[in-house]
This record gives sequence, C-alpha cells and structure tokens, in this order.
Amino acid sequence: MTTMKAVLQHEFGGPGVLHYEDARRPSPKPGEVLVRVHAIGLNPPDLYLREGYKALPPEWRPPVDFPLILGTDISGVVEEVGPGVEDFAAGDEVYSMVRFPSGLAGGSQAYAQFVSVAVSELGRKPQGIDHVQAAAAPMSLLTAWQFLIDLGHDATNPLQARQHQSVPLRGKRVLVNGAAGGVGHFAVQLARWQGAIVIAVASGRHETMLRELGADHVIDYQAVRAEEVVHDVDLVVDSVGGPDTGRFMQTLKPGGALFPIFPLGFTGADEAERQGFVVSTTQVRSSGRQLDEISPLLADGTVRAVIDSSFSLAEARRAHERAEAGHQQGKIVLTVD
Repeated sequence: MTTMKAVLQHEFGGPGVLHYEDARRPSPKPGEVLVRVHAIGLNPPDLYLREGYKALPPEWRPPVDFPLILGTDISGVVEEVGPGVEDFAAGDEVYSMVRFPSGLAGGSQAYAQFVSVAVSELGRKPQGIDHVQAAAAPMSLLTAWQFLIDLGHDATNPLQARQHQSVPLRGKRVLVNGAAGGVGHFAVQLARWQGAIVIAVASGRHETMLRELGADHVIDYQAVRAEEVVHDVDLVVDSVGGPDTGRFMQTLKPGGALFPIFPLGFTGADEAERQGFVVSTTQVRSSGRQLDEISPLLADGTVRAVIDSSFSLAEARRAHERAEAGHQQGKIVLTVD
C-alpha cells in the first residue's frame, strides 16, 4: 500500500476546508514505528491550525505548507517498525501525542489511517480501555500531568522566562475552571488523586459527571462568578485561560498559585507579583515515558477519559463543528475503519 485515507486541508478556514481523500502513506524512519490508527482525539490546537492560528500575533504564526493533515493524538496498533527500533513490534497496541509542539505547523499528521511516530513519543495503550478512550487522553492528560504532577523535561519554556513548577496538592484547595472540558476533567481527577479538595467550575449540567470524577464542590458559572464566592484557594488551574484569567487571583490565599493553560492575553503579572501570587504556565510536550507512567491510572480507572462524542474520520468536519459549538463534556474522538 502506498496510499491511505486521511483528512486534508488545502487552505485555512472553517470546518468546510477539511476533506476526506487519498494521501501518501508514510514510512517509518530510523527510530520510528508506523501505527495503524484506530482512533484520534481532537484538541484545540487542531482548530487553531485549521484556522491559521488567527489568535496568535502574526510574528508567532508558524509557516505552513499545504496540503496539511491535522491532529496529534492517536491510539492504534504498530504496523511496521523502522530501523533500530527494538522496544516495539508489529501488533503492539500503542497511544501517543505525535510530534508536539514540533508539529505545530502540520507535521503531526494524525487525521489519517496511518501515522509514523518516534518511539520516544510512544506509550503502550492502557489495558482494559478501548482505542477511543486511549486516543482521548494524550494531549489533554499530558497537559494536566505536566502542569500538576511532573513537567518531565528541561526544554526552554516558550511562554515565560522560568520553568514551570508544580505545587504540592495533598490537603490543598484546588479550583479548576473549565472543569468539564478536555484538560479540565483530567485536572479534576489528578488533583483528587493527589489528595486535594477540588472545586470545579463548569456549566451546571456537568455537575453529576464532575462529582463522579471526584470534585468536592461544583460551581455553575452560569449562575454565579466563582471569584465572588470562593476564597482562600491554594491553586487555580484555569483550563480556559486568556485575558480573563486574572480574575481568579481574587480566589487565592496569600502565596497561592494560578496556572493558566492558555496564558495569552493575561496582563496581571505585575499585580500578581505585588500580591505574592505565583502565576505559571508551560506548553505541553510529547512524552512516551509519561504516557507509560499514566497508563496504569487509565487502566485501573483512577483516571478516565469522558467521551463527549465520536465521529468517523470521514466526518471530521462534523467533529470540528461540534467542537466549535462549545460546552463539551470531556473529549471528541474520531474513529478509523
């Protein structure tokens, strides 16, 4: 086979630019494996790239070559191993966040029947969960893990001068904003696993799900603003982020920390320093080692991916339309025949 089915785009735009068509099947390079993809997890960077990174300043937008194939998160089965690969073999079930952030300009190419993956970015799929659940995890769960548990690398932080550092969570009060979304629902579970008291902020319709995931308190942001009713919090994980993230400093106790997942637009750094708060962020990076560390938690149900909806690969447009509609409960996943 020299071709495969994939979702390609030939220009920036809305979901309508996504086309299900034939593409060249990749071959594994030294240190890589070829994965036959069974499921693909959607993530916000997929939408950002599809639109041309409109939210970024022009000087930050990476150059892109068309046609491009979106996507980073996959779960599947090793089809072929490249030269020098000894730890994986054909038939192994695996999952990965492929080439991120190095593939920000379209180099990850996960919306496809086959994808090549460096073994350093490959984890063994957790036992006891299916490919849909496994594909829903990598980017969102690695983001929560690297913010809350272990950064896991010493690469330069592109978003601030210093490296991000997690904080002890046991016995602490942790507020998670956007708690029902991809990163948010994993942050709730990891904080609870670490022994924190978790306050989840989300639409009220998500309350049952969030309590099942371990939230001690749920605040309906449509009914009340969290910063008006919550105080003396040790840590805020704002999975929404953006210019409005500074309002959560009102909820922090002296010495508390604010972790905005999307920090662009935040202008309160001077005020945070004046009040003695720590504001810290980072960019998630691919890590097969961390996926293997996380795998037992997914396997035994300590952490689980909530699936908002699933679509076939050919229905990628519909999946993006669902993502743009907002109010997700967990993750959106594409399935591959």
